[in-house]
Amino acid sequence: MAEPHHQTDPSDGIAAAADRIGRALMKRPLWFSLFVILALMLLPAAVWLDLKDLSNTSLYRQAGQLNSMISEIRGYYSSNVVGRVLANHGDTTPAQNYREIDGGIPIPATLSIELGQVIDVVGDSIRYRFVSDEPFKSRAPHNLDSFEMLALQQLRAQADPDASVTEISGSALSRQIRMAVPIVMGKACVACHNSHPLSPRQDWEEGDIRGIQSITLEQPIAANIFSFKYLLLYLLAAGSFGLAFAFLQWRQAVQFGRMNDELEEANSFLASVSMKISKYLSPQVYKSIFSGARDAVISTERKKLTIFFSDIKDFTVTSERLQPEELTNLLNEYFTEMAKIAHEYGATVDKFIGDAILVFFGDPETKGAAGDAQACLEMAIAMQRRMVELNREWRRRGIEAPFQSRMGINTGYCNVGNFGSADRMDYTIIGAEANLAARLESIAEPGGIVISYETYALVQNIIKARALEPISLKGISREVVPYVVEGIHDLVDKEAGDVIDRNSEHFHLHVDLAGLDRDDSEHIENALEAALFEVRQRRQAK
Repeated sequence: MAEPHHQTDPSDGIAAAADRIGRALMKRPLWFSLFVILALMLLPAAVWLDLKDLSNTSLYRQAGQLNSMISEIRGYYSSNVVGRVLANHGDTTPAQNYREIDGGIPIPATLSIELGQVIDVVGDSIRYRFVSDEPFKSRAPHNLDSFEMLALQQLRAQADPDASVTEISGSALSRQIRMAVPIVMGKACVACHNSHPLSPRQDWEEGDIRGIQSITLEQPIAANIFSFKYLLLYLLAAGSFGLAFAFLQWRQAVQFGRMNDELEEANSFLASVSMKISKYLSPQVYKSIFSGARDAVISTERKKLTIFFSDIKDFTVTSERLQPEELTNLLNEYFTEMAKIAHEYGATVDKFIGDAILVFFGDPETKGAAGDAQACLEMAIAMQRRMVELNREWRRRGIEAPFQSRMGINTGYCNVGNFGSADRMDYTIIGAEANLAARLESIAEPGGIVISYETYALVQNIIKARALEPISLKGISREVVPYVVEGIHDLVDKEAGDVIDRNSEHFHLHVDLAGLDRDDSEHIENALEAALFEVRQRRQAK
């Protein structure tokens, strides 16, 4: 069975050839430059060849016409002058009607008129006229056209024997020049004309302008167009090359435009993907990966870090009181606010574990051990103060028992880097010091911050803290002395103004002083007095 025959489009072959030529020129820019220089050098050569050919053609034409004119003038002179003189045995009589007189020869005016007739017969682009508005009475009147009449008037008005009048005219395919010069009466001419019976005047004076000598030259443009054949060939070749080059540039522009559209689409996709990826990574890690500073390979380093760990007190109990949708929104809002504060202080957010947050300072960027510890503590204080504001807002929204967070901070050496498999990695920290931060968080009061001695030693100049009983932790041989950070909410209380908010593990007080009336004040006072009485009773009983 014969295979079907597929016809190819000739334009595809031309485009493919143009692409190959374009790629070849782009790969060899020196050849392309030499080709352009050679093309530019050929332009003056083509012009010179055309000018040479045009000059040769013009010279051949002028030489031929001049040869024909001389031959005709020689024949005219031979028959009308020499022949008549010889026929009359050498006796001559100059006269305007010389043909009627034996031995008669033409006077200069008659000679000029008849030579003009000879030239008109021979020359195809040259005409000669010898005319006057005052011819001899025996001659027919000369028909002067508008140019000749105007020229005669101007030349007589100027009275300059060297003056001339010129007119250039013609069409798109032919040009014409006409020149008129004066016929000035000489001494002999005056004597002849004033004594001749057929002269139109007998008062001629020397220097008078009797008529004009008019010469007309025509130059056909159309006949000379193809005289520039070399230039036309050059322009045709240059134009063809220019069109081919423009076509090539257009094709490349179309290809580049298509590539730019594809790149723009790819960049938009990558930007969208990178923005999505950034939601799963800490800003410092995201920046280091996309800048090339960090490779996506399994590797770790041992560094001194300050680790922060926090969770929500009684989160399970709180979650049972709230609907899943409300709990999700509340938890996401909590994480968003805490992460925003962490980013402000330059923390690396490791992960969210249920309701807990793991953050560390010291990698991939560090301010030094003391600087990292101070930044971490300032971040924790800012978080606890923000929690007071969030709790106030959540209560206004109807949340009876909002979140209460506990925080622990420790400073020590950990392994930090990419952990996992070749297909799935996690940037995190591993070590007993991270576990210690979680243990310190577990002994903190709601709304409180507990730090290790290693952290306290680095930040003791900026905070107040009191020591707790030493604790032991599996994996750490030494006893750890925890420190409770004091005065966390002092500034918040002052800024709160009309709100009193106090919290501990077994105590929660929230009083909004704004808008209290007398009955509310008495009710609060009675409740506080009753609670104070019960607390004192239980303390005395112990």
